[in-house]
Amino acid sequence: MKAFSRRRFVGSSLAGSMLMPGLLSEMLAADSTDPLAPKAPHFPARAKSVIFLFMSGGVSHVDSFDPKPRLIADHGKQVTLDHPETRNRPGYEKLFLKRPDWKFRHRGESGIEVSDLFPHIGSQIDDITLIRSMHTSHSNHYNATLGMHTGSFAFARPSIGAWTSYGLGTENRNLPSFLVLAPQMPYAGTQVWSADFLPGSHQGTRVVPGAEPIANLKPRVADSGRQRLELDALKAFDEEHLSARHHDPALESRIRSFETAFGMQTEMPEALDLASETDDTLKLYGLQRGQSEGFGWQCLVARRLVERGVRFVELIHTGSSNNWDSHGNMADHGRLAPQVDQPIAGLIQDLKRKGLFDDVLVVWTTEFGRTPFNNTAENPGREHHDWAFSSFLAGAGVKRGHVHGATDDHGMRAAVDPVHVHDFHATILHLMGLDHTRLTYRHAGRDYRLTDVHGEVVRDILA
Repeated sequence: MKAFSRRRFVGSSLAGSMLMPGLLSEMLAADSTDPLAPKAPHFPARAKSVIFLFMSGGVSHVDSFDPKPRLIADHGKQVTLDHPETRNRPGYEKLFLKRPDWKFRHRGESGIEVSDLFPHIGSQIDDITLIRSMHTSHSNHYNATLGMHTGSFAFARPSIGAWTSYGLGTENRNLPSFLVLAPQMPYAGTQVWSADFLPGSHQGTRVVPGAEPIANLKPRVADSGRQRLELDALKAFDEEHLSARHHDPALESRIRSFETAFGMQTEMPEALDLASETDDTLKLYGLQRGQSEGFGWQCLVARRLVERGVRFVELIHTGSSNNWDSHGNMADHGRLAPQVDQPIAGLIQDLKRKGLFDDVLVVWTTEFGRTPFNNTAENPGREHHDWAFSSFLAGAGVKRGHVHGATDDHGMRAAVDPVHVHDFHATILHLMGLDHTRLTYRHAGRDYRLTDVHGEVVRDILA
C-alpha cells in the first residue's frame, strides 16, 4: 500500500472509529520500507520496555550491595595477587585490604543486606533481583562502558537499546524507540547509544535535562498544515529516489526520521512536561515543582516515556567527570548516592502503583566495581575492578527479593554463579522476548549480534 493511499485512508471516516488504532498498526507494519515497524518477538515477552539506569564511573560493590564481614575483619592486611593483570602493574606491588565505609543492614522481609549508602533502594529490595557476581572484560572506563552498552570492549558496535529497537520496532510513531537522558557526555561518548551498522533510525536520541531538553523541537513553521504538506512533498521525492535504490537502509532511516521528528513536535514536549504530575508523585522522586534537572527528573520522565510506548530508555547519572570513579576518596560515593537513591526507589514504587511494574524491566548497573584493597592501608579511595561488581534488575519477568551469585570472602572475584556482561545482555533480551543468538544483522560479510559468540541467559533470576 502506497504512502499516499495510507494518508487518504487516515483522512476517511474510519479515522475516528474504534477500529482505527488496530488498522493503522497493521498498515504501517506491512510497510516494508519502515525500519521501525512493530515486529513480533521470538517468543512471548515478559517485558514491553526497559529503563536502563547507568551509574558512570564504577560503583563500589563492597560498599553498597555486597557485604563482606571478612573484609572488615581483615582490614589493613596485606594481600598478594598472583595474576597476569596485576603482575608488574605499577602501584600493585603491595596491596592492603580496605573495609567498607558504610554499614550493611538487613532490609525488607527478604532480609537482603544493603549498605547505608542506598537506604531508599534498600527499602525496595523485596522487589529486586540483586546480582552479586557480575564481572566484565576490561578495567578502563572507555572500554568497560562500551562493553556494558554494546558487548564490544574495543570496537564501536550497536548499543543494546539500538538492538532492542531493531528487534522489536516501536508502537509509538511519534517518539523515538530509544531515548537516552544524559546530562553530560559519558565515557565512550555517543557510541553508548549508537546504532553503528544497524539502520540509523534505531540510534538513541539524547535528551539533556534542563530548559531545552531537545534542541530545535519547536516548529519553525507556524502552520502545522503547511509543514505537513512540505514533509509529504519531501517524502514523495525520497520514496521516488528510494524506488531506484531498493532497500537502502540509510535512505529508509532518513525518511523515517523526518516522520518521527514531525510527531515529536507535539508528543515530546507533553511527555517531558511534569506540570500534570501530582505533588505526591513529585515528592516520591524528590522533586520540586518546576524542576527540570536532576536524576529524579530523569526517572520520572522515563516513567512517562514508557507509558507512551518508548521501547528503551537509558538514564545516565553524571558523565565522564565528577562521577563514581572514587580513586582518591570513597567519600565521593557519599556525595553521589543521595542524587540517585530516592529517585530510583521512587521509580520502582511509581511503576508499581501505575500498574506498569509487570511490563517494564528496570536495570541498574555500572561499568565495573572497585577494588577491595588499595596500595596503602590508609588510602581512602579504591581502584577500578573488573573481576567483580554488583547490578540489579526489577520488574517484568524477574524474581523479587532474590540474590544471585556471590563473590569470594573479600569481594575480590565472582566466585559463585558468575555473570559476565554478555550473560547480562542475553538475559535482558530474553525478557524482551528476543533470543540473543537469533537477533543478528549481516554486516561486512558476517552476522553480528549483541553478545558476539558468547552469553547465556541467567535463568535463576527469572520469575
